[in-house]
Amino acid sequence: MLYLRILVTGSTGQLGSALLNQLKGSDYKVKVTSRRKPEGIGHFDWVYSDLLSGEGLDDAIKDVDVIIHAATSPIKNSKNIEVTGFENFLSKLQHIKHFIYPSIVGIEEIPLKYYKLKYEAEELLRNSSIPYTTVRATQFHGFVENLLLSKPLFKRYVIPGSIKFQSVSVGEFAEHLIDLINKDPQGRTNDFGGPDIMTLREMAELKIKINNETNKVLSISLPGKLYKSFRDGKNTCYSRKVGKITFEEHLGNKID
Repeated sequence: MLYLRILVTGSTGQLGSALLNQLKGSDYKVKVTSRRKPEGIGHFDWVYSDLLSGEGLDDAIKDVDVIIHAATSPIKNSKNIEVTGFENFLSKLQHIKHFIYPSIVGIEEIPLKYYKLKYEAEELLRNSSIPYTTVRATQFHGFVENLLLSKPLFKRYVIPGSIKFQSVSVGEFAEHLIDLINKDPQGRTNDFGGPDIMTLREMAELKIKINNETNKVLSISLPGKLYKSFRDGKNTCYSRKVGKITFEEHLGNKID
């Protein structure tokens, strides 16, 4: 049985966009919400809402059975959106049958402010009365490439080369979240990791090879607990290599 209506929050973000692409051919009645109307949403209903102010949330959640909460803000107003606004949002959801919350592998072990806020949000959801599933993923292929391997400096990728990633296709993760819609809420469920664990140096060298670049790699070491947590692979989940699309395939075909 298909639920009557699915709400996707954060529909203009990387994950939100992937979710909409996956849902276009489905039989679900889909409503999307964000501060800015996404392009190319077809027959989906769009409702303006703002987690920061709370404006539009009541309209967004009206007549909704399942929510996939892709809205997030890692840089700007993070605490107000990830925690304060999220808590207000949860207070309105007593009618929801299933709240699906995408999160990030290793957030309780990696000393990043944004990760700490995501963990706090997980706890708010866990302590609520809302039926939910929390599923953590490793970093997306595009995140690693665009943030850490996008701008060579003097023909060199200057990177902390020994840090590890188990990057995953955002499209595969979106498909996994959609598969959860008609399943019972599971609480915290199994992590979703990519097929390979690689150092950032290995990923940079792969990009150079595939793109036939003349760039070189300059690997540096950094002090501190944050660097150590990524070097130790706290952001990976070796036993949960679920994704099939490799970083190499992402680079070669831009599969996402």
